[in-house]
Amino acid sequence: MAKVTRDDVARLAGTSTAVVSYVINNGPRPVAPATRERVLAAIEQLGYRPDRVAQAMASRRTDLIGLIVPDARQPFFGEMAHAVEQAASERGKMVLVGNTDYVSEREVHYLRAFLGMRVSGLILVSHALNDQAAAEIDAWDARVVLLHERPEAIDDVAVVTDDVGGARAAVAHLLEHGHPYVACIGGTAETPAVGDPVSDHVEGWRRAMEDAGLPTEGRCFEAPYNRYDAYQVALGILSGPDRPPAVFCSTDDQAVGVLRAARELRIDVPGELAVAGFDDIKEAALTDPPLTTVATDRSVMARAAVDLVLDDTVRLPGNGQDRLRVVPSHLVVRRSCGCGG
Repeated sequence: MAKVTRDDVARLAGTSTAVVSYVINNGPRPVAPATRERVLAAIEQLGYRPDRVAQAMASRRTDLIGLIVPDARQPFFGEMAHAVEQAASERGKMVLVGNTDYVSEREVHYLRAFLGMRVSGLILVSHALNDQAAAEIDAWDARVVLLHERPEAIDDVAVVTDDVGGARAAVAHLLEHGHPYVACIGGTAETPAVGDPVSDHVEGWRRAMEDAGLPTEGRCFEAPYNRYDAYQVALGILSGPDRPPAVFCSTDDQAVGVLRAARELRIDVPGELAVAGFDDIKEAALTDPPLTTVATDRSVMARAAVDLVLDDTVRLPGNGQDRLRVVPSHLVVRRSCGCGG
């Protein structure tokens, strides 16, 4: 059976192939409603399917959005990737996902691969974007939006949340329970000092402690962002002679590891140890006890990133920083901090 072509659709609809193209691509020129209906009816009757490869070659753009994340196995990034995919689907786009595993070389690899595929745009959740990756972005004519993090090496538009303010509010809440101090589980020695959410969470912790007139020296501990390594770190912290009365974790995944360590050491949470996290992953409501945390609206962030990566006309309001959108964060109080309910 011969392949149905655009010419076949045009003949059946009584239009030109150009008009068929305008209907399929929703532009660039308008089509009268009656004509559009005839074209759509002809497409349906003939079973015509557009050649997306040919379209991409002609327009030098595909219907794809590239999304690069550190590790989609971590709940926060998995939920963020899902939110981006939903937002992209609403715009008629598909998403390609690449995991860097926090390795700069893999980030450069995915940048080259996705940009070489002529994606419509690239959403980048970068961990310490280096100069090589920044140069790779500059070499391609593609719209890039930074999501969740804003590394110093690149000045593209970014969608972030209020990391410092959210962490500060969580630690202040723990201190309101009467704890003499709050320890912090931050990132690792490789965590960038600027532009990284975990660094901002540590900064929020530090500010809350200073607000209360409390010292921070020796009370911040390094740990990878995932629950498994954080669990090992927490075993050492909680089994030592100077066990903290309360712990703020820079990620919920770390907090899950802390809760596991506390349970294994038979430390009552929140009776003997208060715990709070950051991100409000779905699992936070199901931990034992349910985790007090800072929520970020990933759906709003994802939709903003997709809109920005596809629409060159979008401009961001706010204090002259038209290249930055800050989505508010807010404290979600559950039982791990000592509150009832």
